[in-house]
Amino acid sequence: MALANTSSHYGSLAKALHWLTALGIFIMIPLGIVANGAASDSPEALAWKVQLFSAHKTLGITVFAIAIARILWMFSQPKPAPLHPDRKLETFAAETVHVLLYGSLVLVPLSGWVEHAATTGFAPILWPLGQSLPFVPQSPELAEMAAGAHIVLERVLVVSLLLHIAGALKHRFVDRDETLARMLPGQSSEAAPITAPHHKGQKLAPTSAAVVVWIAGFGIGSGLGLFDHTEIAAPQLEAVDTEWQTREGTIALTISQFGSAVAGGFSDWTAGISFDETVQDGVAGSVDVTIAIASISLGSVTSQALGPDYFDAPSFPTAQFLADIIAQNDTHVAKGTLTIRDQTVPLEFPFDLALDGNQAQMQAAFELDRRAFGIGEGNQDPGQLGFEVGVKVSLTAER
Repeated sequence: MALANTSSHYGSLAKALHWLTALGIFIMIPLGIVANGAASDSPEALAWKVQLFSAHKTLGITVFAIAIARILWMFSQPKPAPLHPDRKLETFAAETVHVLLYGSLVLVPLSGWVEHAATTGFAPILWPLGQSLPFVPQSPELAEMAAGAHIVLERVLVVSLLLHIAGALKHRFVDRDETLARMLPGQSSEAAPITAPHHKGQKLAPTSAAVVVWIAGFGIGSGLGLFDHTEIAAPQLEAVDTEWQTREGTIALTISQFGSAVAGGFSDWTAGISFDETVQDGVAGSVDVTIAIASISLGSVTSQALGPDYFDAPSFPTAQFLADIIAQNDTHVAKGTLTIRDQTVPLEFPFDLALDGNQAQMQAAFELDRRAFGIGEGNQDPGQLGFEVGVKVSLTAER
């Protein structure tokens, strides 16, 4: 069989790309469903869930590459015309479904890829490249939008695929024509009418109809709340009476999940600070920091971090650090306690302090052991979730 299409039948390359794509879809979609429903209540179950999602993502990108090759090849080749051109409504429906299929084969894996690239953590893609994408920033909001789009587009793909299969079976068992035979390996039809190359005879009506279907799908998805930002309401932190007012600052976290660093931090916190820079070798002040746990952002594991096995934000909405500021020659140390969940643990760390009149800049970096606070007790495998949590604090305050 010839590699290229002719005006009467499909070539071997078009057939190979068609059936490779079909095989990928029939594996990829069930794999995603199984991965999504898989349990994660034990280290073994979580490891299996990660493997399933990694396989799903990797296969999705493979299907994406095959789909791009298939579309490029399609536009360079003649396309056999319908065997029943007089059935205008049926032909229009078939062409619309084809547009939906081709578009979905690109948009479904691409939306999943954007979701993956916009956040960090959980189930890497198994290709050497592909963990990030150009022009896709790290953004939990973008990741959630892409996840919603992925669901909508996947549903459109499934419906289009079912209609495509139903159409092929109709041609085979009802019409008893050779429409299906033209795409089967080793077979061809010489009875098909001659047509111009596909890219010259492309009609806009099926494409317009497909766009309407996608818009309707996104409308339905929006109505179902697929694009809503789901979050646990953070408590309203009370203003503090403080000698030094924080003007800007960050509390950043870094964890290790399955050997990959996942960075994030808290966006809502208050700090009551007293400090006297004239004190030497003694207690120079104190600090009282309250953190809204639900303000955490930690890549794709944010919702997991807020759950009952970890921070349990609904039950323990805030964390608190109470400490004295010890001045020792040219060094400063914060010495006190950190309370997370229902565990209060001693915490002491040095920090850098730069004073300029009524302005102060402070920076510190230290590590915590999550086990000391009962976080992730069900996961004692450091290869899955590291015990150490890196913390970096940086703030600028004004007297």
